[in-house]
Amino acid sequence: MIHEVDEALRALLDGSGLAASGVEVAFDAPTRDWAARRTAPTVCVFLYDIREDNTRRGSSGGEVYDEEGHVVARRAPARWFELTYLVTAWASRPRDEHRLLSQVLACLVSTDTLGPELLTGSLAELGLIVGLDAGGTGLDAPAASDVWSALGGELRPSLGVRVRAPLAGIRRVAAPPVTEGLVVRPVPQAGPEAAESARRLRYTGIADPGGEGFGGPRERRPRPARRRGDRQP
Repeated sequence: MIHEVDEALRALLDGSGLAASGVEVAFDAPTRDWAARRTAPTVCVFLYDIREDNTRRGSSGGEVYDEEGHVVARRAPARWFELTYLVTAWASRPRDEHRLLSQVLACLVSTDTLGPELLTGSLAELGLIVGLDAGGTGLDAPAASDVWSALGGELRPSLGVRVRAPLAGIRRVAAPPVTEGLVVRPVPQAGPEAAESARRLRYTGIADPGGEGFGGPRERRPRPARRRGDRQP
């Protein structure tokens, strides 16, 4: 899920005009060694905090259907996590860095959610809303100064960005639907009462078991159509 959020943020920033301007989007830790190796204008989106949002834990999971509308798997409820990023701009001059950071800020503050066109993998499959907050308001995460101290670098202008994303629950394969009848074959017994002890389970309203008996394949009934709003993630 984390790498899928990274790719969604990359696509969002590239679409804002960074890619057309030749600006790279990186997810490396902005250490001094990394800054020394940088050769092009870069926007660094550094993930430094991951926390679960316990208030959004659910108790009901979802069902996965095949093309015929039959249940093939069941999934545990998704768990939500808050991913906090430190976004910085790197260029040859502070003026250029501030221009880049302003462009990134304008893009992020105008985006409340990562749209479906940006999501891939499990995020796209779940179809849930992935929220985005920019500017650092209400971020329950380490302060930017503490992050820079841990990285061993000098304090720079930065944006705090938080993404709330679901982690797909465990998927368990469901047993296939029953399509065959049950035939009971007693163990052969010696004696005159052996024939009277044999029993067979019968379908209601069916007198002829057919050539394969009641254990042969039977026609599967179509699954009833789901009403609007019954879909679960």
